[in-house]
Amino acid sequence: MAAIVILIFIVGYLAIVFEHKLHLDKAVPALFMGALSWAVLAIGFKNGSLEIVDSHNHIFSMVEGYSLAAEEGFSAALIHHLSKIAEILIFLIGAMTIVEIVDLHRGFSIIKDWIKTRNKLSLLWIMGLLGFFLSAVIDNLTATIVLVSILRKLVPDKVERIWYVSLIVLAANAGGAWSPIGDVTTTMLWIGKKVTAGGLVTWLALPSIVCFAIPFAIASFMKPFKGNLTTDIDGIHIEEEKKLLSSKTMLYLGLGMIVFVPIFKTITSLPPYVGMMFSLGIVWLVSEYIHPEENFDKEKRHLYSAHKALTKIEMSSILFFLGILMTVACLETLKMGDVGTLRYAAEGLEKSIPNMDIVIFILGIFSAVIDNVPLVAATMGMFTEPIDAKIWHYIAYAAGTGGSMLIIGSAAGVAAMGMEKINFIWYVKKISLLAFAGYVAGTIVFLIEQSVFG
Repeated sequence: MAAIVILIFIVGYLAIVFEHKLHLDKAVPALFMGALSWAVLAIGFKNGSLEIVDSHNHIFSMVEGYSLAAEEGFSAALIHHLSKIAEILIFLIGAMTIVEIVDLHRGFSIIKDWIKTRNKLSLLWIMGLLGFFLSAVIDNLTATIVLVSILRKLVPDKVERIWYVSLIVLAANAGGAWSPIGDVTTTMLWIGKKVTAGGLVTWLALPSIVCFAIPFAIASFMKPFKGNLTTDIDGIHIEEEKKLLSSKTMLYLGLGMIVFVPIFKTITSLPPYVGMMFSLGIVWLVSEYIHPEENFDKEKRHLYSAHKALTKIEMSSILFFLGILMTVACLETLKMGDVGTLRYAAEGLEKSIPNMDIVIFILGIFSAVIDNVPLVAATMGMFTEPIDAKIWHYIAYAAGTGGSMLIIGSAAGVAAMGMEKINFIWYVKKISLLAFAGYVAGTIVFLIEQSVFG
């Protein structure tokens, strides 16, 4: 029956990879594979054909007949994994809600006012730097959506605009890799106590900067970024959407409270989701009493309330993470040899490719083809190195930036593709090599850092 569990994972994984071909939200196969894998494991465990391993490497089995201790061990393993997954999901829901509250108050419209240039090259670097640093605060997916929305007003010509949008994807993914709140995978590693916020910044800031700068430096010499924009952008910053009295306050408060989460964890030593709950509470409180307009009345309050923000968060993404992480937890629990299945796979990988630097480099390339969330979740169950070990930082970098090589390889890329209808083949021809150059350059910098200072 172990083969059935693995087959469920493979089939579900393929359904996620080909979600666009199947016209199916990836949350659907993720939920199916999460539930079915645990169902098969439970049935196999109870009839004695499967054994499990808990987080403390204790083996439980009913091979010799029913055992109350074994049944309790199975339940404890399931609850343990669910609690760890819940930490990640609560954190993400909190962060998404804060961002949506800021958006309801049109806080991101403030950013549009910062951009005054008509020069294409200057605009490229301004948008790139915004994408790099903004993604480190509000995550790479949200940063991409915000900046693409801004670009639609600054660069009306779609042919010109998709070049900027594609480069923003590279900048956002690079910016998300060095921050514990910049990408789902870094958040998973941070909450899973594989890395610290300080460790990520210390070891990945420079490689991420290089990963961002190299493609942008090369693109600076390319024809699409020569000359000036053909349209006058003066005075169009907020034509469709005027600023509110609360826009600036909510923008700075929202970003500040998200950044405060790692500080809260450092001060209290509590899990990150507790800090996110506190930050959301503060932002929610202020949003209840602030006046967005001069003549603001109670009838309009629902337009700017956290209740409306909660209806706008992407619950399908939350459910996707739930399904994926539950499936990976099942594979981590299923005993193969003397260890869990994922640990067993890691040992086999180390025997076939002794150099783990090469393995993780390839992992980053794979993340451009298949989703990086299950890849990172799997590695968390495969390796047992201590917190802030080199391997965890390398995984964070590789999975976070490797997805830029294909438009479907990251959440930021998929969002940009959907918003601007970017052609997959066009991206491969025009952008993939730039992304690969940045990925390789950042990898080299990271490995040099580790060899000199590690």
